[in-house]
Amino acid sequence: MEKVLGIIAEYNPFHNGHLQHLIKSKSNANADYTIAVMGGNFTQRGEVSIINKWQKAEMALLNGIDLVLELPTVYSISSAENFAYGAVKTLNSLKIVDNISFGSETTDINALDRIAEVLTNEPKEYTNILTHELSKGISFPKARENAIMMYLNDVRRFANILSMPNNILGIEYLKALKRTKSSIRPICIPRVGPGHNELGVSKNIASGTTIRNMIVNGQIDSLEFKRLLPISTYSILIDNIKKGHIVKSINMFENQILYILRKMSPKEIADLPDVSEGLEYSIKNAANSCNSIVELLNIVNSKRYTKTRIQRILVYALLGITKKDIQISKDITPYIRVLGFNDKGRDLLSRISKANPKLQIVTSVKKFEESNKNKNLQLLLSKDIWASNVYTLGYEYDSWANLDYTQKLIVI
Repeated sequence: MEKVLGIIAEYNPFHNGHLQHLIKSKSNANADYTIAVMGGNFTQRGEVSIINKWQKAEMALLNGIDLVLELPTVYSISSAENFAYGAVKTLNSLKIVDNISFGSETTDINALDRIAEVLTNEPKEYTNILTHELSKGISFPKARENAIMMYLNDVRRFANILSMPNNILGIEYLKALKRTKSSIRPICIPRVGPGHNELGVSKNIASGTTIRNMIVNGQIDSLEFKRLLPISTYSILIDNIKKGHIVKSINMFENQILYILRKMSPKEIADLPDVSEGLEYSIKNAANSCNSIVELLNIVNSKRYTKTRIQRILVYALLGITKKDIQISKDITPYIRVLGFNDKGRDLLSRISKANPKLQIVTSVKKFEESNKNKNLQLLLSKDIWASNVYTLGYEYDSWANLDYTQKLIVI
């Protein structure tokens, strides 16, 4: 039986590190087909994609992915837990995926699995330690890391695992597989080159952060920049830069975000995901007294709340996503939103339809809206459409709305 590999990614943009991960993943899984569940125009760390989701899908397809599905916005900008949960639920629903592959900073997948087991079951002894650590006033991620090391009683093996972004996502994928009792088998590929948010270049590999910084700083004509990307990625990026169709950072929307926060009451801010313990008042006061996102982050940032968490809250405000929306996303299985495919991907869609005839597959937003009777799925889709409409406001030229209705599928 031909094997199908699932990969969860943002591809912001697709670079040599992604290509290397894809090649190794296919080899390790002995995969004949590859499906990417990909975040769209806004990202999990409270940022914005440098190019739109269809251009990212084209990059992926030109570099070896067969079918690209969009992870709905409500999941793609969530915390690592809900991001992973939504993506794994998507892969499960296809009923044809054999393996999921993710990159991590550690080579010890058993260590990741041990941590995932604890975080899934939350034994009382662990939660007591976690509560004690939180009482010290440190951030939740740091408190959780300390509690895990103490509970598992092996500092040497588990130290720093939960301080690495790819490890954290990997653990969340493992948790989601356990929670959903999935038959999909995980594969862990060691990350090479600089870390997720680290700057610098190692041979021909750099982090997405480095590559995006080079774009923003006008270094796209340098030989160093060119060698960090597959040829097709470079070509697509240059074309979009020339057209003015890139969005450099979330700061492109700072006026809109500050306007929205100033208009919101503290109670409305409290209804945004990730806001708790009176954080709404800090955000409201900061929004009322500053003129930039950088300034707001500096005012609100503290030991208790990471910059990423605050920035994610700003994106929730921008896109109008509430705690209720997040809860709905946890309770349902998302639709399958197709962004693009190649010939093998077309075959995959046929196999998916046969394996799960009741699955909602979206190839036309308009047709789906006309036929869909599920209000929760319609809510998820409306957030995707709004995210695209907001996203194009960051373009230099051609800031068209309603691309989800007019943009054709990417067919390679």
